[in-house]
Amino acid sequence: MQKRRDFMLSLLLGAQTLLQAESVNLQQLEGDWHLRVMDGKEVRKARAILDFKPEKMLLEGFDGCNRISGKLIAVGNGTYKSKLMTTRMACRETIHQYVSSRLHETIREGFTIEKGKRYGIIGITLKGKKHKLFFKRMGK
Repeated sequence: MQKRRDFMLSLLLGAQTLLQAESVNLQQLEGDWHLRVMDGKEVRKARAILDFKPEKMLLEGFDGCNRISGKLIAVGNGTYKSKLMTTRMACRETIHQYVSSRLHETIREGFTIEKGKRYGIIGITLKGKKHKLFFKRMGK
């Protein structure tokens, strides 16, 4: 029984350390981020980009079909959301519609941000209630 308790305690402490290492200060996100992977699916062809402007608490970019912008709202526990404004252009291909709808859903419902290395690339993951979006900083 003691071994099991010690094992569980070490797992909890390890998880806490890992979470602390992955926390992201919004100021570190200044700039453009290219969406690479969504829910495990390669989506670079959609060319979705988020541009974080933390000093103004703004989020701008391109969702694969339309320009987007909105005010970032901190809702607590490192969670953010935004009601995005968007242009109304038609999506050219299925991949664009796939990315656009899930990106909007994730940002509308709220997301956390984790920094880390995935797929051999250093970037950030936006984790929503239903979706995980992995972005790579552009130009680096």
